[in-house]
Amino acid sequence: MSNVLDVLEERGFIYQMTAEAPSEKASLRALLEGRATCYIGFDPTSSSLHVGSLVPIMALVHMQRHGHRPIALIGGGTGLIGDPSGKTEMRRILSRQEIVQNALGLRRQLEKFLDFEEDRALLLDNVDWLGSLNYIEFLRDIGVHFSVNRMLSAESIRKGLERGLSFIEFNYMLLQAYDFWHLFCRYDCAIQMGGSDQWGNIVAGIELIRKLQGAQAYGITFPLLETSSGRKMGKTESGTVWLDAERTSPYEYYQFWINTEDSDVARFLALFTFLPMEELREVEGLGGADLNPAKAVLAYEATRIAHGTEAALEAHRASAIFGPKEIPDEILPSSSVPRRVDRADLSSIPTTALEESRLDEGVPAHLLLVETGLCRSLGDARRLIAQGGAYCNERRIGSHEELLGKGDLLGGGILLRKGKKTYHRVVVRAQKDGVSTARSGG
Repeated sequence: MSNVLDVLEERGFIYQMTAEAPSEKASLRALLEGRATCYIGFDPTSSSLHVGSLVPIMALVHMQRHGHRPIALIGGGTGLIGDPSGKTEMRRILSRQEIVQNALGLRRQLEKFLDFEEDRALLLDNVDWLGSLNYIEFLRDIGVHFSVNRMLSAESIRKGLERGLSFIEFNYMLLQAYDFWHLFCRYDCAIQMGGSDQWGNIVAGIELIRKLQGAQAYGITFPLLETSSGRKMGKTESGTVWLDAERTSPYEYYQFWINTEDSDVARFLALFTFLPMEELREVEGLGGADLNPAKAVLAYEATRIAHGTEAALEAHRASAIFGPKEIPDEILPSSSVPRRVDRADLSSIPTTALEESRLDEGVPAHLLLVETGLCRSLGDARRLIAQGGAYCNERRIGSHEELLGKGDLLGGGILLRKGKKTYHRVVVRAQKDGVSTARSGG
């Protein structure tokens, strides 16, 4: 089996390593020839992770697939004070109850990516050891090893000082270093990974291990991803793309990936799928419409990994009315995506039900775009229509005052489209014996 370090480098995960010297890199490679333990921390600031968290998650999965033991560390303890790294303002301090609930949500999601059975991976919470720390002992045993001048040189601290850094945030570096030392001593964890904004904290932990244990530990950071257009990864016009299916449905998740910018497709296939690199290199030479099948594979594989095969198949079938119905056999053949989709399942497209009487009268197009959530405001809807970016049943809507109603029903619904690939369906909510029931038709 190949060394996982080569895999991470080839697929674009590595931004920086503490083992830059040839001898140190050789030591890290030797460590990874056996069964090593590594960890990444996840802050429980929300009950769900988002697409921006996928790079570290996928890195842990690669580690496990190569026989290593990953630790997913929930920051239940550090979450009580907030992490200043890369932030322009201090986080809202969460209550213990909020953090407990958020941590449970993160556990459920991480279990979809990693196998925690029989010591193949560990799911830990740093509140278990940080929560019982004695402050005086901590300062005496741990704080004595930290130089304030050295801490002030860390980029995360410097950025915090520009907007005002609280004392509890300043302590975060010590606590994260303590985490690394604790995991090294208790679980033989010699590698910490994280975003490039965590570099200073990771280095602090490595130095603490060296001073207290006289041992070598290692750090690997990932690039903070942006799309080719400069948009933060996981952010769209409609908001954050969550891993929680209740917040971002599998269909919407699929649509996020299929809307990937052309110049990002090959890079994202390498980062967010497990397809062989020799196949992905074939994608680099594609462009325009020839990239659409590769985008469909990316969307299917990313959705399958996060939400399971059944949800990915449903999203793929639903999208087949808009995207490629056939994927050539030579396009990423290792993917399990169906090569042909004959019938689209419309049930997984976001749907709004309207009273039958409203559709009898007709609803102004700009109002319907707002009610379905495709546009944020009436002004936004008018601009979209004026720019030619709004469609009804694949027909461009000509005026914001155009009435959409029963005459536009096709197959029991009205299919609205914003831009190239953002869809929403309107169905009839019929009245029966005084009771409203949604009627989606067939």
